[in-house]
Amino acid sequence: MQNTDAQNIGWKAVSKTGVVAAGGANAVAAGVEILAQGGNAADAAAGTILALNVTDHGACSIGGEVPLLIFDAENRVVKSLSGQGRAPLSQTAIDWYMKNGIPGEGDMKMAPVPSVVDLCITTLQRYGTKTFEEIVAPTLALLDAGEEVWHPKLAVTLRKMVEEEQITAGSREEKLQAASNRFYGRNPSRDDIAEDLEAFYIERGGFLRKADLAAHVTLVEDPVTVNYRGYTVCKCGPWTQGPYLCQALRLLEGFNLKAMGHFSADYVHVVAEAIKLAMADRDVYYGDPVFVDVPLPTLLSDAYTEIRRPLIDMQKASLEARPGDPYNMKPLAEGGVFRPGVGGTTTCVVADRWGNVVAATPSANVARESLDGGRAGVTYGNRLRSLNTTPGHPNCIAPGKRPRITLTPTLVLKDGSPILAISVAGGDLQDQATLNLLLDFVEFGLQPEAAVTAPRFATAHHQGSFDPNPNREEAFIRAGSLTISDRVAPSVQQELSQRGHQLEAKASPIATPVMLSIDQDSGMLYAAGDPAAGRHAAGLD
Repeated sequence: MQNTDAQNIGWKAVSKTGVVAAGGANAVAAGVEILAQGGNAADAAAGTILALNVTDHGACSIGGEVPLLIFDAENRVVKSLSGQGRAPLSQTAIDWYMKNGIPGEGDMKMAPVPSVVDLCITTLQRYGTKTFEEIVAPTLALLDAGEEVWHPKLAVTLRKMVEEEQITAGSREEKLQAASNRFYGRNPSRDDIAEDLEAFYIERGGFLRKADLAAHVTLVEDPVTVNYRGYTVCKCGPWTQGPYLCQALRLLEGFNLKAMGHFSADYVHVVAEAIKLAMADRDVYYGDPVFVDVPLPTLLSDAYTEIRRPLIDMQKASLEARPGDPYNMKPLAEGGVFRPGVGGTTTCVVADRWGNVVAATPSANVARESLDGGRAGVTYGNRLRSLNTTPGHPNCIAPGKRPRITLTPTLVLKDGSPILAISVAGGDLQDQATLNLLLDFVEFGLQPEAAVTAPRFATAHHQGSFDPNPNREEAFIRAGSLTISDRVAPSVQQELSQRGHQLEAKASPIATPVMLSIDQDSGMLYAAGDPAAGRHAAGLD
């Protein structure tokens, strides 16, 4: 029998039949238990995500968000599921934000529509095999044993959804939809959960209403992809920061990173400079593609990449924000270059014996003021602060708009089959750490166990993704910054400082990654999470 005791779960795992790497050990145990019961990666991912909202609460919440990438082994395609809630539909609410700004410090007005429930249901409907009752069972066990004030209330809410699934006639998919409808108030005869949620929003001065809940849908989209050294890297669209990783890889393919050497000064320098250029474009052009025309094909094109790459000076760190101009095919945007003055998320990757692979990044940045969860036990986060109130900006708040979030899972294919899945917690650090891990694997042959424990580096040379300041230049964090593991050789650190990087050596982990790889010849699955960052992994016996 499979041992899913959380006390026996470590930070790395090897299996031929299924692995899970995520945050809390009990959430990993939940996913492994579902795999052991015959569930596939979609089932296990949904169960792990729901359990993470208990084990990793604060870093994520049932009222938060979770973008997800899945490789569907039957159809041999990758899809992106937008588990991201939207701004209120009310124009009056949007007018208030534009006048007063997007508040923080626990104000309910910063909360988007809860998206986790519909994301899990949609994943089960399209790719899973289990019922909601089956995959939520480990989460209910955690809630029943818990002591937080919101635990029993959320348990009641989830059991109402199970009840709705049980009493609804029809297929598994129809029953699952009924469970989601109960939560989002789409069933007029039983909209008690949505009533509870709306009462919580009104009590706390928020703008969200039942109409916002009922209108929510999980969009299923094609991923953004690039080819790097023969690997197909898949990211969610520009409603996340994910495509900038693709832009950085396009810039880096013009350099021989392997010849530079792992964690040489040249290697760290060129990767950091590529990140700066890609993030400058992220800050200027990305937003919800349902609302704005994001010029991604041009941003990822050969022509644009080739005019941007020479901006990387191998001897000097850039201290400027330098977005390009993809519309007029110029390396620098006229009037866009400037010289600035000097939360919470968790992780989940799953693979099964049938070749399905999931990478997801649950989050919420849970507000302390929401910790009672209202009558429904649904705490809330701050993701509307990832929008701004800059008129004309692609990420400016609008009715029903998704914020451009930092959450950014990654799937990588080789010859059309999955070979890597990565999920990282850490806000603006997420794709920087992902790039570290990806290059560790592709350029230097490091498997997950070695990659998640290897040194990492990152920069704050970009706008803060949780700063809704309408003056976007004032949202810039720190020009030329470079945070690097203190395990990197002192001579390398000194050389980087001499090139102009504002260096900070750090002993603690830089971001919080989990990673899995698949040996395409043997079918062996390798999973690991950085133990120094409290990550866990387990596999089927």
